[in-house]
Amino acid sequence: MDYSFDFGAVTRNLDPLFRGLWITVQLTVAANAIGLTLGFVVALLLLSRSAVVRMPVTLFVEFFRCTPALIQIVWFFYCVPLIFNVFLDSLTMGILALGLNLTAFNAEAYRAAIQSVPREHLDASVALGLSPLQRILHVVLPQAVRASVPVLLTNGVGIFQQTALVAVVAVADLMYEGKSLATVTYRPIETFTTVALIYFAVSFPITQFVGWLERRRELAMAR
Repeated sequence: MDYSFDFGAVTRNLDPLFRGLWITVQLTVAANAIGLTLGFVVALLLLSRSAVVRMPVTLFVEFFRCTPALIQIVWFFYCVPLIFNVFLDSLTMGILALGLNLTAFNAEAYRAAIQSVPREHLDASVALGLSPLQRILHVVLPQAVRASVPVLLTNGVGIFQQTALVAVVAVADLMYEGKSLATVTYRPIETFTTVALIYFAVSFPITQFVGWLERRRELAMAR
C-alpha cells in the first residue's frame, strides 16, 4: 500500500472538531433531559388501566423503537415544516428527534423498574395517606430511577453516538465537522480515525461506570 499517513493534517485543524464536539454535547445533554423526564411520564401512561390512554402511548413508543433514528431525524427536518408549518432551526429539530427517540427507550426502562417496585411499599404509602402524586414522587420515582440507572446511562451513551446522524441534515456536530475536515484535507482515514477516538474517549468512561454500577447492584442484591 502506497498510502502515507499524515495525522498532522488533522492535529493542526482540531478546532473545528472541538466545535463540533461541543454541538454534539449540547445535543446529547438536551436529548437526555427530554428522554429522562418524558420517559418517566410515558412509562406511567403505559401502565395506565385505561386503553384509551395506553394505546396511543404504546403506538408512540413502538414507532420510535421500531423505526431507524436516521429516518426520524430526516422526517422531523423535512416533514414537520411542511405538515405543521412549524419552522425550527436544524439543531432544535435534531434535539427533538433524538429526545423523543430516547424517550421511547427510557420509557421501557422506567416501566420495567416501576413494575419491580415491591407491592408492600405501595400498600404502605396508601396506609400512610399519601396522595397518588405523592406516591409517584416519593415512593415510585426514587426506586424506579435507582433500578433503571444502568439502562438509562447506557441509553444516554447510545444517544451520544447517534448524534452523528444529524450530520445528514447539516447540523455542525462532530461528525459533520469531521466530514468537512476530511474533504478539505483529503485525509479521510486520519480524520475519521480521530473522530472515532473522540467518540470513544467520551463513551468509554461512561460505559465503565455503568458496568461498575451494575456490579455494585448485583452485590447489593446478593446480600
